[in-house]
Parts: sequence; structure tokens; C-alpha cells
Amino acid sequence: MSTTTFLIPDMTCGHCEKTLRGAISDVLPDAAVNIDLSTHRLTVTGDAATAEEAIREAGYTPERAG
Repeated sequence: MSTTTFLIPDMTCGHCEKTLRGAISDVLPDAAVNIDLSTHRLTVTGDAATAEEAIREAGYTPERAG
């Protein structure tokens, strides 16, 4: 499985983290999700396009990190 890291500037608190974990697990139930609030980074295993769409639908603005 591929791993993708997103920079999500508007992810700022524990509520954001919970919302994003839920949104991704709804569409990618087997994905591993790691979140670092201090750097605004979310790393996910699985289909990057599906994860990105779930993040956007949850109301956040992800940017793929290099």
C-alpha cells in the first residue's frame, strides 16, 4: 500500500483530528492514519485520491506534502 502525507493548515485541534480520522476511516476502513497537529501533517496508507476527497468533504484543505 502506498503512503501519502498531506499538509492541512486548517487542522488545529483534537476535534479536527477526530473528524479527519472518522472521515478517512469511513472511506478507507483499513487505512493507517498518523496525525501530527504541531506540523499540520496527516499521513495515510491507501488510496491517496480517496483520502484527499474525504478530507475535503470533511471541510479541510489538504495539500500533498513532498
